[in-house]
Amino acid sequence: MITSIGGLWRRVIRSAGRTCMVIIISHFSFLIPHSSAAQTLTLVELNCENLFDYRHDDGKDDTEYLPEATRHWTKRRYWQKLGNIAQELLSTCDDGIPDLIALCEVENDSVIHDLTRRSLLRGANYDYLMTASPDRRGIDVALLYNPFSFQPIRHRSIRVEPVEGMRPTRDILYVAGKQIGDDTLHVFVVHAPSRYGGERRSRPFRLAVAQRLCGAVDSVYAVSSDARIVIAGDFNDEADGHLLQRICQHHRVRNITKDARGMNGVKGTYRYKGQWGSIDHVLASRAMESLVDSVYIHSPKFLLEEETLYGGYRPRRTYKGMRYQPGYSDHLPLVVRFRK
Repeated sequence: MITSIGGLWRRVIRSAGRTCMVIIISHFSFLIPHSSAAQTLTLVELNCENLFDYRHDDGKDDTEYLPEATRHWTKRRYWQKLGNIAQELLSTCDDGIPDLIALCEVENDSVIHDLTRRSLLRGANYDYLMTASPDRRGIDVALLYNPFSFQPIRHRSIRVEPVEGMRPTRDILYVAGKQIGDDTLHVFVVHAPSRYGGERRSRPFRLAVAQRLCGAVDSVYAVSSDARIVIAGDFNDEADGHLLQRICQHHRVRNITKDARGMNGVKGTYRYKGQWGSIDHVLASRAMESLVDSVYIHSPKFLLEEETLYGGYRPRRTYKGMRYQPGYSDHLPLVVRFRK
């Protein structure tokens, strides 16, 4: 009975309007099947594409996303965006909800509170942890978790000291938690500096993040050489780039999403000038790699739009240049299922 309702609920989320979705969640949230009841643990990674609220944060350069700014980022658009992101995340699983969700490009605690408590996600009962970084725009990372399948025991924000010419960047989020069966899982959420100014010029900034991450992972390995570690996020680097190579070679971790593909011709999580690329990745230690059940890019058609210039599809984003459209994100979600 629960499985059939859960399946129906997923189909409604994909096809129905906002009003119908709210009704179903409010009446059937206690029937939502958790993937912890199955034999897998599901991790989703998503860059939310500028998930800002519509209020100014003191000391942050977030004026671009205010009602009176050029983008006219209003209260209505903000709540539309939250609803879209929630719908996107819920649609990634047909048989429950994701156990862990690593989010990039989220502004602050109030945004994640609204997402988990006041959007379509509220029936899923997620808890969350997030950073409070020195990033000038106020961009942070967060980890949403299903408390029925993952219970944090410690966490911290890992500050990345800027190198010459580098702006303050996002902290790395580290969370260690207990899974069902009492196994400890170590999760790192990363959002490395962009390629603004060119890949070569900005490369040292991303390598600074890699060095800080490597030191943190070494600390975990020092306690347990067979630790279960997952590193997820937007690395702003391709699978064969300097940043990913540095991390994988140093830590005996593997990029388990390197060959991930999606439906509808999707070959990456991001598309630029007609070319698919993957700058979002999930890395895993050997102990976790051996438990991988499936890996894919979530790309149903409602997350896509036709690309008339180059052909095919691209992610349906929130803005085309400065023109607003009620889209989702310029990135697509990565989904990894691990056997328990």
